[in-house]
Amino acid sequence: MKKLAIMQPYFFPYIGYFQLINAVDTFVVYDNIEFTKKGWFNRNRLLLNNKVEYFTINIKKDSDYLDVRDRVISPVYFEKGMPKILRQIEQSYKKAPFFETVFPLIREIFEYREYNLFGYIYHSILRLVHHFGLSTEVLMSSTIPIDHTLRGKWKIFEICRCLSAGHYVNPIGGTALYSKSDFLEKGIILSFISTKPFVYHQFGDEFVPNLSIIDVMMFNSLERIRTLLDEYELV
Repeated sequence: MKKLAIMQPYFFPYIGYFQLINAVDTFVVYDNIEFTKKGWFNRNRLLLNNKVEYFTINIKKDSDYLDVRDRVISPVYFEKGMPKILRQIEQSYKKAPFFETVFPLIREIFEYREYNLFGYIYHSILRLVHHFGLSTEVLMSSTIPIDHTLRGKWKIFEICRCLSAGHYVNPIGGTALYSKSDFLEKGIILSFISTKPFVYHQFGDEFVPNLSIIDVMMFNSLERIRTLLDEYELV
């Protein structure tokens, strides 16, 4: 039975995002969804100088009601913001065990010249999916021939129907939003993905979880990351 997941586009998200991709046959990146300023579309967290700090993609000022695919990255980001972030990452992680092998890929992704916000993030997701050796099919939601005025579970039902998916996997945070019985009425199994607890050595004594995948890549081999991508449960 085909498994499917749908998620918003996040830039260098935490490992749970890639566990979700790994758990399904088809992963739909939601590009025609409204951009929210306080979401995770264009920012994430790293250990910068051993402190948890945010890094952000600067975007042009525009209507608050535009979809992610209609937002544009500010030239300031490529001129000043992005180089500054890369310097911070280099200075903060240069003593990490896998810095030398990981940083060139991270730099390549950051330096990708795409001013459309979604295009920039989508490229980063595809590069990391390839790097981790995941075989999951990745699609953009706007390319799926459905009624895109649908919202919530009704849109999920339609995407599952269109892509012939009988099993929908949602992040564990959606347990209050979606009912398994509602999905079963549509002939769809609903599961929630939960990351199993794990730790790895960082610079400090206290482990800081749920940082950007960049942090995971700096401290873990590719083989170890592939193992971690299987460390989840479907409930």
